[in-house]
Amino acid sequence: MNSDTVIAELMKLNVDQKPLWGKMAPQHMVEHLYKTMQVSIDEIKLKNYSEERRIPVLKKLFLGDRAFPKEFMNPAIGPDLLELEFKDLQSAIIELKNIFIRYDKFFKENLTVKTSHPIFGLLSKDEWDTFHKKHFKHHLSQFGLSD
Repeated sequence: MNSDTVIAELMKLNVDQKPLWGKMAPQHMVEHLYKTMQVSIDEIKLKNYSEERRIPVLKKLFLGDRAFPKEFMNPAIGPDLLELEFKDLQSAIIELKNIFIRYDKFFKENLTVKTSHPIFGLLSKDEWDTFHKKHFKHHLSQFGLSD
């Protein structure tokens, strides 16, 4: 996943743009991607919502070739939108750009570490890379953007 390409696509969003599905506004979507990146580098710790025995099957399904389902309800978020953290969409995009840098630094300094995903359990950097690529593609397409 090329962070410059992602940021360039996100810069095409306008604050009032409606999603093709789901209820996130553009800023909610960008902040959701930001928070997911925070989880991957242990800046946010969430409980695990999956039974240990189901994790290998869930990983295979979601980290495989299939696209993420459009109306998947993330149990770590629930049915309601989270409060916005940043003052506006542009600020959220800038913070997302900054977390790409922290993500790269974190995994360069912690080559073999695995961090916890709330559904898939412990993930390596390669698994997080796969997850983020699919997750970003999913949300960019939510707003008609390419990846």
